[in-house]
Amino acid sequence: MFIVYHLIIFYLVSHFIWYLFRENEFWKRVSVALVLIMFLLRLFLIK
Repeated sequence: MFIVYHLIIFYLVSHFIWYLFRENEFWKRVSVALVLIMFLLRLFLIK
């Protein structure tokens, strides 16, 4: 289960990062960056 959880996290983070660099509008980039930061903070606080 631990490996499956990490694979899901890797999948989501890679898609967030890909979308962050693909998007051209400033506010969409900011919103994706905020979602990514909140997601990573929650990930680190779980451990």
